[in-house]
Amino acid sequence: MATETAAKPRSGMRVGVQKFGTFLSGMIMPNIGAFIAWGLITALFIEAGWLPVPELGGFGTDAEGNPHTGLVGPMITYLLPLLIAYTGGRMVYDVRGGVVGAIGTMGVIVGAGIPMFIGAMIMGPLGGWTMKKIDRIWDGKIRPGFEMLVNNFSAGIWGALLAMIGFYGISPLVEAFSTAAGNVVQFLVNNGLLPLTSIFIEPAKVLFLNNAINHGVLTPLGVQQSLEQGKSVLFLLEANPGPGLGILLAYMFFGRGAAKASAPGAVIIHFLGGIHEIYFPYVLMRPLLILAAIAGGMTGVATLAVTNAGLVAPAAPGSIFAVLVQTARDSYFGVILAVVLAAAVSFLVASVILKTAKRKDGDDDDLSAATSRMEAMKGKKSSVSSHLTGSGDVAVMAGPIQNIVFACDAGMGSSAMGASVLRNKIKAAGYPDVKVTNASIANLRDDYDVVVTHQDLTERAKHSTASAVHVSVDNFMNSPRYEEIVELVRESRSEKTEAGTDASAGPDSDAGSFGGAHASAAHAAGAVAEPEATRASSGAHAAGSAADGEQPASDILVADSVILSGSATSRDAAIDEAGQLLLARDAVDEGYLQAMHEREESVSTYMGSFLAIPHGTNAAKDHIRKSAVSFVRYPEGLDWNGKEVKFVVGVAGVNNEHLHILSSIAKVFTDKAQVAQLEAATSAEEILEIFRKVNA
Repeated sequence: MATETAAKPRSGMRVGVQKFGTFLSGMIMPNIGAFIAWGLITALFIEAGWLPVPELGGFGTDAEGNPHTGLVGPMITYLLPLLIAYTGGRMVYDVRGGVVGAIGTMGVIVGAGIPMFIGAMIMGPLGGWTMKKIDRIWDGKIRPGFEMLVNNFSAGIWGALLAMIGFYGISPLVEAFSTAAGNVVQFLVNNGLLPLTSIFIEPAKVLFLNNAINHGVLTPLGVQQSLEQGKSVLFLLEANPGPGLGILLAYMFFGRGAAKASAPGAVIIHFLGGIHEIYFPYVLMRPLLILAAIAGGMTGVATLAVTNAGLVAPAAPGSIFAVLVQTARDSYFGVILAVVLAAAVSFLVASVILKTAKRKDGDDDDLSAATSRMEAMKGKKSSVSSHLTGSGDVAVMAGPIQNIVFACDAGMGSSAMGASVLRNKIKAAGYPDVKVTNASIANLRDDYDVVVTHQDLTERAKHSTASAVHVSVDNFMNSPRYEEIVELVRESRSEKTEAGTDASAGPDSDAGSFGGAHASAAHAAGAVAEPEATRASSGAHAAGSAADGEQPASDILVADSVILSGSATSRDAAIDEAGQLLLARDAVDEGYLQAMHEREESVSTYMGSFLAIPHGTNAAKDHIRKSAVSFVRYPEGLDWNGKEVKFVVGVAGVNNEHLHILSSIAKVFTDKAQVAQLEAATSAEEILEIFRKVNA
C-alpha cells in the first residue's frame, strides 16, 4: 500500500484563515443547488426573463389588483438564508443547532426586510453554539422520562429569544454591514478598480481559499446585487475558468515531461468539469505562473465591467457549462468574451514563462512534488490528484494520518468492533494520537484521512468521502489490511518523505500480530476506555465507560443472556436465537429482530475469529428500548455465508452504551488464547468472567 506524503502539517496564520474560510464556504456549498434553482427561476420567469410568467416571476397584478408574490422574492428572502443558517447551525451542533440557528435567523430577516445572507452566516452558527452551551448546563441531570420535554422546550424558548435578539439587535448591524460592503463593491465598479481584485483572488485560489472567497464572501454579495440589478459580476471574479485554461494550454504546447502529457486531460477536468484545483499544481511547479493567472483574471474582470455582463446566480462548479447556464439574458457576449480573453492573456503570459524557464532533468517528478505540496496546503488528498500523479488507487497522503473511521450501515456494531481492534494495533505501534472512530455510512463526512469499510460498502462510502484513502476488508476482526493501515500510518509520519521535507518522526516498532496487539492491552486500555473528545456525526463515540445517566455496563451483558450451546443450525436461525434473548430482556421490540435480518442481507456481520455480531439497521434504532448484548455459543459451528461461526453476539445499543462491551469483546477475540477459553467455558459465569472488564 504505497504512499506519498507531504509531511509538514499545515500551520500558522494561513491554516487559521483556511479553517475560517472553509467554515464560511461550508455553509454555502451544500446549498448551491438551491441557489441554482433560484437562478434558473429568475432567469426564466422574471419580467425581463426568457419566459416571463407573472405568477412565478413576481411581477404584475392578479385580476383583483393584488401584486403577484411569485417564487423569486420569497426564495431569496426566506428560503436561501434559512438554508444557510440551518447548515451553519448544524455544522456546530448537529440538527438541534441547525433548527435553533434557523429560528434566530428569521428574526434578522424580518427585522432587516432584505435578504440576510451575512446575517444567516452569523446567526446560524451562533444559534448552534449557544444551544450547545445551554444543553451542557443540565447534561446528565435530567430525570428519566423528562428528556424530550426539556430538550424541546429549551430549544423553543432559546430559539424565540434568539429571534428577538436578531430582530432588535443583530439585524440593524448586519444591514449596515451589508450596505457598506455593497457600497465598496459599487465604488470599485464605478472607478474601474474591480480588476485589481484578481491580484488577491488568483493567489488565494492556489492557497485553497477559493471556496472561502467565492462562496463565503462573493456569493452573498453577488446575490444581493443580482436581486437589485438582475445580474452580478461578482459571481465570475473567482469562477471564471479562463485563467486556468490558459495556463493548462500553455503546458500543452510548451510544457515538458509529465506536465505536458497530463495537461490535455487536466483541461477537460478544469474547463468542462469545473474542478479548478486541477491546475493548482501546475502553478506551484512554476510559481511565476501566478502572474499569468493574475493577468488573465484581471482581463476577464475588466471585460465583464466594460460589457456590463454578469451571472444571475453562482456558477458552481466553475465549469463553462455552469457559467453559461447562469449567464444573464443580456450578458452572453460579455461573459463568453471574458472567458476567451482571460484564457488568451493567461496563455500568452504562461507561454513566455515556460519557454524562458530552464530545462530540468527532473521535470517528470516536479508535477508529483507540486501535487504533494498542493495536498499539504489543502490538508487532505485531492479528488483529482490521481490524474496528475498517475497514482490511480494508490493512496496519496497529504500529511500525517490523524483520523481513521470505520463505517458500517448502522455505525454501532461491526464498525465499533473493528475500530477497537485497529485502535489497539495503532496504539501498540506507538501512535496514540491517531483517532480511530466509527460511524454509519449515512453520516460520513469528507474530513477523514482513512475510511475502512466492509468490501460491500466501499463504493457507498466513497460518495461521501472522496478525498480519503479507502480500505476494504472482508471482516472487521482480523483482516490483514489492518497491518497495512498501521504501516500507512508509520509511512505518513516517517522522518523523511518522498517530497524531501521533515516530518514528525514516528517509532519504528512493528505493529505485531493479534497477540502483539493484545500484549499491549494494558497500555492501550485507556484508548478503549476513554471517550473520544469529539462526537462522530452518527452519534457514536469511541468506546468508553458509561457516562453519567447511561446504563451501567454490568446491565448490558448478563448471565440470562448467555447460551453455551445454541440450538440453531443456520445463520438466520442463529440471528433469531440471539435476537430472542434481546427481546426477552425487553431491550428491543419485534421490529428490531426483523431489522437484524435486513442488516444481514445487506452486509454480513461476520467478524472473523469464529465471531458474528448480528444487529439492526440504522433505521431500526427506534426499536431499541435499552442497550443489551446476547451471547450464544455453537460448539459444532455453523455456516455463516461460507464462514464458520461458533460465537454469535446479538447487539442492541442506545447512544454509546454498548460500545464499551464491543471493545472488550474485540480485545478478547483478537487473543487466540482467550477465544480458546470461550470454547472451553462450562458456565455463563465463566463467559462473564472472560468479559469481566465489561461488567466492572
